[in-house]
Amino acid sequence: ASSAVRFPLMANTLAPYLDCVRATLSAALCLENFASQDVERHNKPEVEVGTNTELLLNPIVIARTENEIVLIEASVNSLRISIKIKKLDDVDKILVKKFSRFMTQRAESFIILRRKAIEGYDLSFLITNFHTEAFFKHKLVDFILQLMQDIDREISELKLALNARARIVAQEFLKEFAT
Repeated sequence: ASSAVRFPLMANTLAPYLDCVRATLSAALCLENFASQDVERHNKPEVEVGTNTELLLNPIVIARTENEIVLIEASVNSLRISIKIKKLDDVDKILVKKFSRFMTQRAESFIILRRKAIEGYDLSFLITNFHTEAFFKHKLVDFILQLMQDIDREISELKLALNARARIVAQEFLKEFAT
């Protein structure tokens, strides 16, 4: 596709992972308006409701490592993307938890971000056919991929800043014992 953007400045393992997520999201974003089969004049995201299994597609899991996973669940009129951010140690777990909480508290600003992530994942997005009618599909995909990159970078920067601050505090504390 001509709109596909390569990620040349990243580590070699991140670019194929993001390319795979991009291709899968682009293919899964063929959503259409589909009225509820149970209630007249209702149009609910079938991936959330889940009452009619014939309207749900098989979920797709894309994993870079066992700690970094994207789950894509599609239906006829909606798409749910769940992201598990890598957490290598306890500091990463705390930072990811705080960052996820920060993002979900501002979910209405991000429009497609869900307030509560799926169990076992850190962030979840819900894209309905109304979102694909209001926004460009490739821009929705670009937003999610850019967010995945930015979260990884932010967590790394926060961890470096935390370690630097802890080092300074420890040095100041230990100066009292040296004199």
